[in-house]
Amino acid sequence: MLFRTAKLAQLAEFDDIIDVRTPSEFAEDHLPGAINCPVFSDEERIIVGTLYKQLSPFEARKVGAAMVAKNIARHIETRFFDHPKSWRPLIYCWRGGQRSGAMSIILSQIGWAAHKLEGGYKTYRRDVLEQLETLPQNFTWCVICGPTGSGKSRLLTALSETGRQVLDLEHLAQHRGSMLGRLPEQAQPTQKCFDSALLQALQKLDPNQPVYVEAESNKIGLITLPPALILAMHAGECYLVKTPINTRVEGLLEDYHHYVTHPEQLISHMQNLHRFHGEKQLQHWTALIRAGDFNTMVGELLTLHYDPSYLRATFKHYTHLSRAQDIPLEDLSADALRKVAGTL
Repeated sequence: MLFRTAKLAQLAEFDDIIDVRTPSEFAEDHLPGAINCPVFSDEERIIVGTLYKQLSPFEARKVGAAMVAKNIARHIETRFFDHPKSWRPLIYCWRGGQRSGAMSIILSQIGWAAHKLEGGYKTYRRDVLEQLETLPQNFTWCVICGPTGSGKSRLLTALSETGRQVLDLEHLAQHRGSMLGRLPEQAQPTQKCFDSALLQALQKLDPNQPVYVEAESNKIGLITLPPALILAMHAGECYLVKTPINTRVEGLLEDYHHYVTHPEQLISHMQNLHRFHGEKQLQHWTALIRAGDFNTMVGELLTLHYDPSYLRATFKHYTHLSRAQDIPLEDLSADALRKVAGTL
């Protein structure tokens, strides 16, 4: 064998982790800290795959080998050339097969201590899912509950600023959790990327200290939360945030200011409510938006849609909510929330 192999547990032993998969595979998810040095571009991989199926494996390998050699040469010249002889790279592809093997052989022949990851990304992905099935139960969860706009996310930020352990799921998911919670000009991560980021966040937490988290359903936008995490949160101790409706409206208009400046976008996104409230109610809310009366529209949206559905779902799933400690929030400013956070 012209190259050495390493296991997932040995990641810390290497200077660089090199992902040789295509840019689109890398964008979907990758090992923490990995750099992308593809041996095939997305287009080249399609070409080789087509030759393999339509002509023959032999012809595909000839064309593919030339592409791989050209791309590895480019990486050596542009990215690896200045590395000392002591450099230790770990290389992986999808299953630890030919793509990572090709680069490992060449780098090893140069004199670097190149290793190939056994099982490739597929092994890493399986490990992520296995850890997400067990790790959440190791923590004591303190769940911040409260209706939409009550300041739960702001309180989490304040708790973090006062030194408490916080798991901010909406930040990881790049979404505010509600039907209108998509962030402007910000796509959500892929499910695999979210899972990797969540595992990294959990691994940084101290099991001997409580972890504060916002009550969530099993989905945040397009992202699905691991069942083990949801079950652990449902069994956690609860805090119930109570905020006056006018304060909630004011806070939501601050947090969702992009809808105020782009009202037609808001109208478009609210069409998802049609099945709950019908055409007449949607026309009414549309008229309020176009008239610039966002205070009235948001207040009605809270009382008619968000509050009833939130309370039903939360009391159904969070078993300790009935004996939750109330947290009255009259003011959602950062200073006021830090003071409240210090009392928990």
